[in-house]
Amino acid sequence: MKRLFDLIVSVLLLFLLAPLLTALAWLIRNQLGRGVLFRQQRPGLHGRPFAILKFRTMTDARDAAGYLLPDGARLTPFGAFLRQSSLDELPELFNVLKGEMSLVGPRPLLMRYLPYYTARERRRHDVRPGITGWAQVHGRNFLPWNARLALDVWYVEHQSIILDLKILLLTVRAVLSRQGAAANPDEVETDLDQERYARMHKNIHSGDALQTNAGLGGTR
Repeated sequence: MKRLFDLIVSVLLLFLLAPLLTALAWLIRNQLGRGVLFRQQRPGLHGRPFAILKFRTMTDARDAAGYLLPDGARLTPFGAFLRQSSLDELPELFNVLKGEMSLVGPRPLLMRYLPYYTARERRRHDVRPGITGWAQVHGRNFLPWNARLALDVWYVEHQSIILDLKILLLTVRAVLSRQGAAANPDEVETDLDQERYARMHKNIHSGDALQTNAGLGGTR
């Protein structure tokens, strides 16, 4: 039933939003240059990678050595508007149509985050990732990682069509109010892998210090 719901709604939305999608593609082409869509590998159902589709929000500006500038330096006011209004997410409807995503589910994060999930957090991949989800209507980028991933797992354990409808309605309200939307996520969140790598090494060093102190105490 969920897959059928996804198909019907995504086809209907793509038909109704076709003029808007065309207009946005034209504006992006004129303001940001060639390449209207942004593609990136993300983990899908059971962690299998797929290419997520979004509208581009950044330029290809580079430094003197030819390296891309930081995201914040390449994000234009128009790109920030696309992100804050969530219009950049609309091409993901094609991912839903292909069966790679669902309308509602845990957001597909970065492939490099996969080794840093706990066993319980990996349950977020037991369902298709979503355009919106339980975590997105409870704070989006402003939520700490532990809270956001816990909400994803809660959704997996309680998913239903009624819950999906509730999340979709809450999403409409959040998008219209731009609640919890950050144009540049780097300004409000750390990368999950960096955060957990640093914590892991801090715990290792703390453990080494405790063992050293214990050894010193034993020789007195």
